[in-house]
Amino acid sequence: MSKKVDLSHYTLRQLLEMEACTRCAECVSACPTYAESDENAEIHPQRKIARAKDFWKADHLGLLARLFGIRPASDGDLQVHSDGVFRCTLCGRCHVVCPVQIDTRALWISMREQLVDWGLYPEVFDMLRDRITTQHNISGDDNSNRLVWTQNMDRIPEGLEARQGAETVYFMGCVGAMYPRVYSVPQSFAQILERAGESFTTLGSGEWCCGFPLEIAGMGKHAHDLARHNVEAVRAIGARRLVATCPSCYHTWAHEYPRVLGEPLGFEVYHSVELLAELIDEGKIKLNGFSQAVTYHDPCDLGRTSGIFDAPRRVLEAIPGIQFTEMADNRELSLCCGGGGDAEMADASVTAAVSKRRIEQAQATGAQVVVSACQQCNRTLSEAARKNKIRMRAMDITEVVWQAMQA
Repeated sequence: MSKKVDLSHYTLRQLLEMEACTRCAECVSACPTYAESDENAEIHPQRKIARAKDFWKADHLGLLARLFGIRPASDGDLQVHSDGVFRCTLCGRCHVVCPVQIDTRALWISMREQLVDWGLYPEVFDMLRDRITTQHNISGDDNSNRLVWTQNMDRIPEGLEARQGAETVYFMGCVGAMYPRVYSVPQSFAQILERAGESFTTLGSGEWCCGFPLEIAGMGKHAHDLARHNVEAVRAIGARRLVATCPSCYHTWAHEYPRVLGEPLGFEVYHSVELLAELIDEGKIKLNGFSQAVTYHDPCDLGRTSGIFDAPRRVLEAIPGIQFTEMADNRELSLCCGGGGDAEMADASVTAAVSKRRIEQAQATGAQVVVSACQQCNRTLSEAARKNKIRMRAMDITEVVWQAMQA
């Protein structure tokens, strides 16, 4: 092949992890995307590792590689690899079941970085990159519209536009701020914070995309300026904590920004479910009731990737009248909603198939509502329910709490 593997995209640990793969195929049985594909699908996790390993060995081990029967990859081989790597939702379920604990999610992202360098990635990702780097959001809208979700509120909480001295900054995220279907999430959360007496604000039009969509697209180098801008904006307000309703934003702030910037942030980072649980424990919000049967969907970036499983369940169990039933696959083994990893942009059929399986699991619990703590999950599951004619509502946990406070 004319393209050569740049080993700088991989850590030494990742090269060793590829070598450590035992070909047990546990990852294959756990992959929600492969489960909805034919048996020869390029998404096959074990084959992705085997291909990437052969690619770098063919390029860097020379005669030794050929002695072991490893030949340079053809352009067709590379395209098959690209299709498999970018149709993945990056849910991380394969990592949970791996007996040698290969960090597959990080490995898939490194593979994407290499493929981006080779120009072998979905063309639509160029539009994503351009929107985020120029408009500072994923929708391509004027970023001054970050607070447009407040326009149909009966009363807008005071101090939402970068109020100096606020103790908490609410990071709305691109989906929550820009997509009308989920405007009720920032509306609910802002009203909860106000009712609880919290000193809070947002970055308003100064909020830029956290960079997560670029990071997982293999275009992370374009996200560094976003990280620096956002962190400096929060520091300028003097807040002691930042809270996000989006798990992907939360993960980026809590785990990626300190690494990218090479320094502590200087403030705490919360996901909204953690703050809701804290406010309930402190008696700052009163929950009157929510008399419906619900189940809970663990968002991949909140659960498996960030380790937050208990807080949302504590919140739900604190609400009088709620009837809570777990889905068959939950917590570490929760199925992806299908909407992660930028996979919907690469192949919308992947999202449709995976989300159908998940909404059917939710339906099997007998619940009326599937609750999550992620706007993207709720959007995806709501669409799956509509397309598959399943009578079930998808709600964010902030919406449930706000309704319970008003009952």
